[in-house]
Amino acid sequence: MSVIRAFIAIDLSPEILLRLDDVLENYRAQLLKVPIRWVGVTNIHLTLKFLGDVSLSNLNMLTDMIHAEVSSHHQFEISVGGSGVYPSIRQPRVIWIGVEAPQELIAVQNGISSATAKLGYAREDKAFSPHLTLGRVSRNATSQDVKAISQTLEKTRVGFLGAACVEKVHLYRSDLHPTGAEYTQLFSSSLIR
Repeated sequence: MSVIRAFIAIDLSPEILLRLDDVLENYRAQLLKVPIRWVGVTNIHLTLKFLGDVSLSNLNMLTDMIHAEVSSHHQFEISVGGSGVYPSIRQPRVIWIGVEAPQELIAVQNGISSATAKLGYAREDKAFSPHLTLGRVSRNATSQDVKAISQTLEKTRVGFLGAACVEKVHLYRSDLHPTGAEYTQLFSSSLIR
């Protein structure tokens, strides 16, 4: 049985990606010596559901489920801006940019989460917190590294980066390589206009 790593996500507009690239470059320059795996700007997306291993034999069932769920919701607008870390500034593991969550986004994500759970995919332990991952901090980060991250986020405030209409939801394949992840779009479903 062949499997792929997969996730369900929303793409961002080229304008927002351009602004995110500026933020990334700024953070990279300031945190050059800190062990962070930065996400390439072309790989930045809003993850709705990480599926993990998906059997190729289940792909049709999964795409049917995505279409059924997504096509019952209307298009909506997201706003991008602000920055932070998970889980805390004292123990940063993920550097992120915020996404304002309109009710329709929450409804789409909840629907996808419920539908994928019926197909046997694990539910998240935590409530959905929409964000865009910019980088993952190594577990080998020292207290000096953590201080540098904290200071950089404090002095480099990220304001409003833009808003965009969300028209589609996508299923992506994720292939891991030594140079980073490579994402391939497998399927898209449109929201109602």
